[in-house]
Amino acid sequence: MVLSLASCQYSAEQAQQVVDQAIAAHGQTKLDQVKISFDFRDKRYSAYRTPEKYVYTRLFVDSLELVEDVLVNSSKFTRLINGDTTEVIDSMATKYSNSVNSVLYFVQLPYLLNDPAVIKSYEGTQRIEGAEYDVIKVQFRAGDGGADFTDEYRYWFNQQTSMLDYLAYNYQTNGGGVRFREAYNRSDRMGITFQDYINYEVPIGTSLGDIPSLFEKGQLKELSRIINEDIKVTKR
Repeated sequence: MVLSLASCQYSAEQAQQVVDQAIAAHGQTKLDQVKISFDFRDKRYSAYRTPEKYVYTRLFVDSLELVEDVLVNSSKFTRLINGDTTEVIDSMATKYSNSVNSVLYFVQLPYLLNDPAVIKSYEGTQRIEGAEYDVIKVQFRAGDGGADFTDEYRYWFNQQTSMLDYLAYNYQTNGGGVRFREAYNRSDRMGITFQDYINYEVPIGTSLGDIPSLFEKGQLKELSRIINEDIKVTKR
């Protein structure tokens, strides 16, 4: 039992070290000092943080009306139409909140891997396309991890650059599924690295650790491209 506890502690410490190095490599130590905004699939998103809260927004036009969704601390959702607050039933508020959260989650990786809801463990190393990677497993605490706390993630950090090059996850909502993402098209804004992703479909039931070998063999189907445009970073 003592050995098991020591092993878990070592795994968590190793994972924390890898993630902290990656956050620094991506320039994301500045995220609590700035506001980021970008376009994704015809909607404008933003995120900023203060010591007390973090605020996510989504802005778009629907039937000639200007719709703004505001999510505070991933829990308090408000929808404004043409600047006026409108009532939203709980089920739809949950749906909209999850949608906003999902887009902004991936944009802020690996920074959000230090969220209190995250449980990290070091899974060793793995070679992909000739490069060596540190592999981090992520799960979420049920009390803090939101509606998708049963999801499981893997992150592959390049040992030479500390950059997040690949990630994979399984999810249980909407019938469940497995996805693999490959980072590409990196850009720099005020020293912060942003990156787009090629999104691949993976057969349901595939172990996340087995996905890189399928990727190298060309056995994954590309589903979409996660492309963020007109990225802006401004000091608060």
